[in-house]
Amino acid sequence: MQVFEPHSGAQFDAEISGPHTGPLVVLIHGSLDRSSGMARLARATSRFRNVVRFDRRGYHDRWQHPGPMTVDGNVDDVVALVGSHDAILIGHSYGGQIALATAARLGTQIVGVSIYETPLSWMEWWPTNTAGAAGVAAGPEKAAEQFMIRMIGQHRWDTLPERTKVERRREGATLVAELEALRRGPSWEPSQIHCPVICGLGSQAREHQHTAANWLTDHIETATQAVIVDAGHGAHLSHPNEFYEQLIRPHIEGTGTLTEIS
Repeated sequence: MQVFEPHSGAQFDAEISGPHTGPLVVLIHGSLDRSSGMARLARATSRFRNVVRFDRRGYHDRWQHPGPMTVDGNVDDVVALVGSHDAILIGHSYGGQIALATAARLGTQIVGVSIYETPLSWMEWWPTNTAGAAGVAAGPEKAAEQFMIRMIGQHRWDTLPERTKVERRREGATLVAELEALRRGPSWEPSQIHCPVICGLGSQAREHQHTAANWLTDHIETATQAVIVDAGHGAHLSHPNEFYEQLIRPHIEGTGTLTEIS
């Protein structure tokens, strides 16, 4: 049995849990999130597989990272983290772009990818009134606050501890930089993706999120869709077990024998 240890090229901390069997499952959080946001999903998955989650560059303890705050820059981190291990990549929202671009770069080393409501911001049909668009329009100093208000509402933002608000606001520059970079185009081509891909949606998804999932399944030959009933954009928080069953378990079952741990 091979125990996973982050590659020496990964100059950041990672949370590792679960049995050391089969491909490593890597959880990649979205914009203005952090590894703790993936904790419930990690608990659901670590019953069966070795799981890694980490703070992306520019967020939480890595908020002072010099960049670049692009998909390619984040891919560098994932590549350094997994080293020579085979991996299953799970990307929430913006993290899905990182997962797809990593699969394009590493080829057969990535045995499966699942993405959830991943933005295709460079598309001409992508709306200009999303939470990400509001953050970019507000500029680095106000970006995080505007993004959070759009996601959780003014009342919940107002009731957050001041320390939390300060931490979020200082991540605004990262938010703007990565979203502006994504608007310029993708860091992967559909023809570069050869592993199984599951495009996840919540049943509460908006029209443009359905359009994005349809585009992905139309253009990535190996892609299929899965819908989590009664879930919104934060399904990794609200429906971690359903997220595991529909977006992670199929990859595990497709890469070896599923061994349940009681």
